[in-house]
Amino acid sequence: MLPLEFIVDGPPVSHQTRHAARLHAWQRTVRAAAVQRWPANTPPTQARLSFTVTYYHDGVSVRIDNDNLVKPIQDALNGFIYEDDGQITDTYVRKTDLNGSFRVRGMSPVLAEGFCRGNEFLYIRIDVAPDHGELI
Repeated sequence: MLPLEFIVDGPPVSHQTRHAARLHAWQRTVRAAAVQRWPANTPPTQARLSFTVTYYHDGVSVRIDNDNLVKPIQDALNGFIYEDDGQITDTYVRKTDLNGSFRVRGMSPVLAEGFCRGNEFLYIRIDVAPDHGELI
């Protein structure tokens, strides 16, 4: 069940878009990608969660703010992966140019799938949040 990893083809739609229909279509796309990886008939988790989104883009100037990138994704998964996005206590967002030179260590099969598709994509990972009794 957790961690849950999945890929969504990009580019993402901003939470602040003026096109509500486009935003809702994006959220349906995100949820459909999660449905493929979340075990059938599994209820939403009640755990505190860590939420990671990496947007692998194609070198074009990325003009979406991190908070506007992640909010529609979190909202799309409400009531399905988790009961409410208020359970997310740790959020990590990164935007990475696919044309850059970088090395990936310990690549998961899901992330490898994203790279193999050959287009810009978002890699999303949801896991149980780290112990908040330990300061970082």
